[in-house]
This record gives sequence, C-alpha cells and structure tokens, in this order.
Amino acid sequence: MGRVRLVFEPAEENVPGGAVDVIAEGWLDGASAIYGVHCDPKIDVGTIGCHAGSITAASDLIEITLTGPGGHTARPQLTIDLTSVAAKVALELPLLVRDLAADDGIASVVFGSLHTGDAPNVIPARALLRGTFRSPSFDVWESAPELVERALASILESTGAGWSIHHRRGVPPVVNDSEATSLMATVAAEVVGSSNVVDTPQSMGGDSFAWYLQKVPGSYARLGVHDPASTHPRLDLHASTFDIDERALAVGVRLLALTALAALDQSANGA
Repeated sequence: MGRVRLVFEPAEENVPGGAVDVIAEGWLDGASAIYGVHCDPKIDVGTIGCHAGSITAASDLIEITLTGPGGHTARPQLTIDLTSVAAKVALELPLLVRDLAADDGIASVVFGSLHTGDAPNVIPARALLRGTFRSPSFDVWESAPELVERALASILESTGAGWSIHHRRGVPPVVNDSEATSLMATVAAEVVGSSNVVDTPQSMGGDSFAWYLQKVPGSYARLGVHDPASTHPRLDLHASTFDIDERALAVGVRLLALTALAALDQSANGA
C-alpha cells in the first residue's frame, strides 16, 4: 500500500467566506436570533421557501495526490499506470464512500478536477484529483476524513501507488430552528400570501450561514427570483448567465425587516 498522509484543517481557520470572521469579531454577541434569505431560481418571484431543520449539506474540499515511478506508454507493465489508477479512484471512491456512510446517513463525493500529465506517450509520476465531500448529516460530516481515507486505502491497496489526502473542512449543514422558522413563515405569509409560502427541499449545496446557526438560533429562507413570464430556460445558481427578477429584492427586504420586527416584539413580550 502507498504512503498515507492525512492533512486535516479545521473549518474555523480555513473556511472561505466571512461568517467565521463575523462571529470571531463578536458581531453576534448578544443576538437572540438570526434570519437570512438566499435567492432561489427554482421558484418564482413572489414565492418564499421555508423549512425547519436541515436545508443544506456540509461541504468539505478534498485533494488526493497519487504518485508512482512514471514511465512510457509503450511499457505500462513496467510501471504503475497512474492515469488508470486516477480514473479508478474517480469512479470508485464516490460509490465506496457512499456505502461506508450508509448506516449513518448520506455522503457524496464528486470530483471537479482530475489532472494526470501532459505528454501523450508518458505515464505520469503524479496525479491530482480535487473535489468535494458533502452530507446533510452532522455525524457523517464529522467522520468525513476517516471515510475518505478508508475508501481510498481500499481502492489503492493492490495498485502500488503512493498517495496522500489533503482534507479541508468547509461548512456544516444549515439547520433551521423550528420556532424561528415558524415565525419567519408566518411573516412570509403576510408578505406574499400563505399560498406562496412553500416548503424548501434539502439541498446538497453548502452555505456559510450554517456557522451563524451554530452560534444562535435562526432561520434561512429561500427567496424566489425567477420571472414566471420569462420564456428563457430556468437557470441554476452560478450559471454564467444567471440573473434575477429584481422585483424579488423588494420581497426580500420586506420579509427580513418584518421578521426582525416580529422577533423583537416576541422577545419583548417574553414569548
């Protein structure tokens, strides 16, 4: 088996985004609750999605380095065909991690980058795979480094390839507080009408708002931003041509302002 090196970076020190810094600088000190919205092109403008419990997944970054002696493509039997090994990892690791986590919850590994060399007639001595580990479960997220390591060791055991894992913690799941969500949904019904308040399905995306909800209770809603009259395809978040129906901005402002006032009123009355 190849050399094992697991690098583990705590999220509090390495998470991208500003949530951890906001908390560290004390901006949530004394807060009783926090509320937010995220635009959602899957629902139309004038619609608000609310859901108590987990609405996003934990998300970590993983980087796997494979090593071998390299060689010539004319004689792969004399070396370790690292490109084939990398392909094996890319195909088998997601399935094995999923199976290892099955008793505790859902786990997803997807690779977005795989690089194994440059010359067509040279078997490379190094390969690099980069991707994400995601899970809506806290328990599965906490065991993520171990799950990935176990799966990789099993896959590479007979290949002779050296390997190391750089596992970088990202964000935990966003878990909405039930009471805070109930308050926000009540306000949302006042803003857009009860028939336009819908349930928010579980997303495998990650969001740094999760760190705020580790500090204080609160709720994160989905704000519909799709123009129902549009004849263009409904785009996903982060698409290169993504845009919003700007009428959604007024809906979001009203929702957040009235939710804050309702929460303050509730706190003042000791509810």
